[in-house]
Amino acid sequence: MEETILLNQTSLVAYFQLRGLSVNQKVQMAVFSMFLIFYVLTLIGNILIVITIIYDRRLHTPMYFFLSNLSFIDVCHSTVTVPKMLIDTWSEKKLISFGACVTQMFFLHLFACTEIFLLTVMAYDRYVAICKPLQYLTVMNWKVCMLLAMALWTGGTIHSLALTSLTLKLPYCGPDEIDNFFCDVPQVIKLACTDTRIIEILIISNSGLISVVCFVVLVVSYAVILVSLRQQISEGRRKALSTCAAHLTVVTLFLGHCIFIYSRPSTSLPEDKVVSVFFTAVTPLLNPIIYTLRNEDMKSALNKLMGRKNRKEEK
Repeated sequence: MEETILLNQTSLVAYFQLRGLSVNQKVQMAVFSMFLIFYVLTLIGNILIVITIIYDRRLHTPMYFFLSNLSFIDVCHSTVTVPKMLIDTWSEKKLISFGACVTQMFFLHLFACTEIFLLTVMAYDRYVAICKPLQYLTVMNWKVCMLLAMALWTGGTIHSLALTSLTLKLPYCGPDEIDNFFCDVPQVIKLACTDTRIIEILIISNSGLISVVCFVVLVVSYAVILVSLRQQISEGRRKALSTCAAHLTVVTLFLGHCIFIYSRPSTSLPEDKVVSVFFTAVTPLLNPIIYTLRNEDMKSALNKLMGRKNRKEEK
């Protein structure tokens, strides 16, 4: 008898039900159209950035190496959640298996944490380029860039494994409705049949602390850069300010979500879904727009790439 009770208490639910963004059919159709457009544009924009950087030798620099990594992460990050949400729009019951839910959480946090570390590395790259230009090629050589890339991907993997393992250890034997359109740790652990206060503290000390610390480091880095720019000539200052403004915009949009969601207890707020939409669909789309429209080198390389393709088609 005791063994049966223990088994029932620790057994896992087979499926979770995603509540989605709305139950109204017209709203769902509008959401489907919007997300589909966003996702297609995200894929086109970010893949085009990666191809352009690979194609144009002038962009074979540390800054664009990290930018290509950012575009790759944005494609992956958006793909983790948006396709499933688009499919669920046409489903009456928005079900996701326990295994698929765990997989989604793992890759969501892998790409999100890796992007946070990457944005921090990009800030350091800009700091060295602007504040120590004579030492830039020595400090940010290709060996250092590769090591930094390996470190940020390794850090993201460790972070994601830690959060996913914490979630897997909890028993799920009753409630199965997730109040969102994708699986995320704060929403999933609320469904556990046990006290999760310690887990919530660990999540805040992990995800929340990483987000806040990296945000503070980024703000301080750009503050130092802005002070340094006051001593530079107008043309170089304008170009550097444009680059830093683009970086700060991305940082604010992305880390703002992470701090809002992961730096507080796992309680549902009306704003959570809106913030999640920006996190999963809008920010990955804005990144290529921000970096291309505010970057003369990228615009020149894109025009060169498009011009060569047009000449090939004419022949």
